[in-house]
Amino acid sequence: MTLSQAHQTRIMVQAAAAACEDKKGNDTRILELDPVDSGLSDFFLVTSATNDRQAVAIADEVEMRLKREFGVFPNSVEGRRKGDWVLLDYVDFVVHVFLADRRAFYDIERLRKSARPITPAEFDAELKSTLAEKTRAVRKKASSKKTATAKKSASATKPKKAVKAAKTKTAVAKPKPAAAKKATAKKAGTKKRA
Repeated sequence: MTLSQAHQTRIMVQAAAAACEDKKGNDTRILELDPVDSGLSDFFLVTSATNDRQAVAIADEVEMRLKREFGVFPNSVEGRRKGDWVLLDYVDFVVHVFLADRRAFYDIERLRKSARPITPAEFDAELKSTLAEKTRAVRKKASSKKTATAKKSASATKPKKAVKAAKTKTAVAKPKPAAAKKATAKKAGTKKRA
C-alpha cells in the first residue's frame, strides 16, 4: 500500500467514525491493527448501538456516506438482517456495529491485543498533524526550489551583462579604419583654410 492509499484509507475511516457518531453510536473506537498480526486489514472501527434498528441505521449511514463522499462500496456486508452485529468489510478497514451486550460478549478489543485503540478525536488529531507535516514539507521543498531557481537565474544573467558591457567597451575603443582617418583629416584641413 502506497502512502497516498494509506492516507486515503485514514480519511475514509475518519468519515465512517463521524457517521457512527452522527447516528449516536456509543463508545466508538478505532483499532489500528498491527501489520504483522492482522495481514487482512489496517483498521477496525467498532461502535455500539442500543437496539438492532439503531445498529442497522448506523451501518446504513456509514455505507451511504462512504459511497457518496468517496464512491466506495463495502466488499461484503454481514448481519444486517439480524442487526445484533453488522459488519461492513471495506478490505483496508472493517466496520463493526454491535449491540452493547454482543460487544461485551465478543470483546473484539481484547482479541486484538496488538492493536492500538484510538478514539475518533485522537484519530482526527493524528490525521491533521500528518497533513500539517506534509504541507510544511511541500512548502519547504517549493521554497528551496524557488531560491535555487532565483540563484540560477541571477548567475545566468550576470555573464550576459558582463558580455554586453565588454561589447560596448570594445565598440568605443575600436581603432578607426584608415579611410575614416583621412576623412577626418580632410575635414580638419578644410576648417583651417576657411
